[in-house]
Amino acid sequence: MTAAEQWIAFVTIVRKEVRRFLRIWMQTLLPPAITMSLYFVIFGTLIGSRIGTMGGFTYMEFVVPGLIMMAVITNAYSNVVSSFFGAKFQRFVEEILVSPMSNNTVLWGFVLGGVARGLLVGLIVTLLSLFFTDLNIQHIGVTITIVLMTSVMFSLAGFINAVFANNFDDVSIVPVFVLTPLTYLGGVFYSIDMLPEFWADVSRLNPMLYIVNAFRYGVLGVSDVNIGVAFAMVGVFTVLAYAYCMYLLRSGTRLRQ
Repeated sequence: MTAAEQWIAFVTIVRKEVRRFLRIWMQTLLPPAITMSLYFVIFGTLIGSRIGTMGGFTYMEFVVPGLIMMAVITNAYSNVVSSFFGAKFQRFVEEILVSPMSNNTVLWGFVLGGVARGLLVGLIVTLLSLFFTDLNIQHIGVTITIVLMTSVMFSLAGFINAVFANNFDDVSIVPVFVLTPLTYLGGVFYSIDMLPEFWADVSRLNPMLYIVNAFRYGVLGVSDVNIGVAFAMVGVFTVLAYAYCMYLLRSGTRLRQ
């Protein structure tokens, strides 16, 4: 295929992915909006009023960046893992693999679909948060960059999960038993400065801590970790995930029956 034909194929996949989650918006966009609104009410307003300030900000201001990033991560991941596993389950993934499309075209088509959903849900949650607090973004470049990098990384991770999933239960294992605990323990609701030294050191092994704090730095201008380390970590994981996804597509591992 020529470059122009590859571009048409890429745009077609992205358009299909976007239309897919927009068509079932009551399952893809509405639930995270409702869930995050409940977080804002319960943790930000009810509990936050008793906690007071954290890191020099009201508790609501402190938790909002983490909740936005949590929504971006889970939705970017979920979109790709559910969509590509659906292609496996319905057995049309073989048609994709034998088509003239390059592996890059296939991979980035699915990944950008996940990025689109993650960013859209993140935007919805951000708009909802404005009903509860004011957001004055301190570093717009850091904010946009970390959101884009993170959504790409977790879209790639969702692709890997989809490749190895054998049934629909396997699709939900990683989000429930890995992503959710790491996110909750990644500094969304608290600063690691509150923890004893041992547990603070343990928390620094959690990659989510760096992602959440990098975004919080972009929004509030404060962070519990080094921002350069956070970006380096996301960049390294993204490159590794991309390389592994390309290997899986080239080898046909768990894809060709």
